[in-house]
Amino acid sequence: MAEDPSARLARQLALATPALLLGGALVSQYGFGLYPCEMCMWQRYPHYAALGFALLANFAQPRRMWTAAAALAILVSGAIGLFHAGVEYHWWEGITGCALTADTTGTDALEAIMNAPLVRCDAPAWTLFGISLAGWNFLFSTASGLGILWLLSRSARQG
Repeated sequence: MAEDPSARLARQLALATPALLLGGALVSQYGFGLYPCEMCMWQRYPHYAALGFALLANFAQPRRMWTAAAALAILVSGAIGLFHAGVEYHWWEGITGCALTADTTGTDALEAIMNAPLVRCDAPAWTLFGISLAGWNFLFSTASGLGILWLLSRSARQG
């Protein structure tokens, strides 16, 4: 039996969204020196989970369940992005002091602390059209997560 095109597209979107957003975050961090704050890191964790769920959807049954789990994880990242963007735009306060901590693994602790960049959660590191990276994550993740769920529901109605 041929797979429904909507289900296939949902699965592809569930894999592409976290892969591209995580790839962009890592390139901006390691390629352009935009170090993440604590809340930036929080947004990555659901995308890692979504990536795992999306990979499972391509290799394990039930595919629809794994795809839906990926969509929900993507939506969680979007919700964290909205919260973080609100902190950056000073709509509300964050829940922590939120600054990047030094990685002291394999180095002198004092040197690591002195050389660690200070990254605050309430100040966007970069914006495009007045929208911070957290805001962009909210927009892309929410649109993609809802789109995946819509495609899955469309597939269920056709099947």
